[in-house]
Amino acid sequence: MIALTYVKTWFKARKTSGFPSNRGGCLKYKDKQIAIINFECKKEWYACQNACPNKMKMALSRGMLSSMGDIPKIACPLHKKTFSLVDGTNLNGDDLKIATYPEKIIGNEVFVGFLD
Repeated sequence: MIALTYVKTWFKARKTSGFPSNRGGCLKYKDKQIAIINFECKKEWYACQNACPNKMKMALSRGMLSSMGDIPKIACPLHKKTFSLVDGTNLNGDDLKIATYPEKIIGNEVFVGFLD
């Protein structure tokens, strides 16, 4: 994950009401597709790349949410590979990882942090 001190741009994604409960939504920032996850049952939000690194299909925003112990995770709906929403590590033991991004909620708006 990008450290908050390195964030140069906070991109306003959309209103919190624009994201489904316990599901994800997708947005485009420059050349990146970003999955924004509203993990409402945990009262947490996450942002990660939308492309599953297994086959590079844009599917993680439609992934299944759950937890492995205290680790919130998302499973690709196409390949069932699971990734930590905190740091992007693959929880299946494979050598695949996803990019994660800082996010913040201000009022009723969702923002995602980027280096540029």
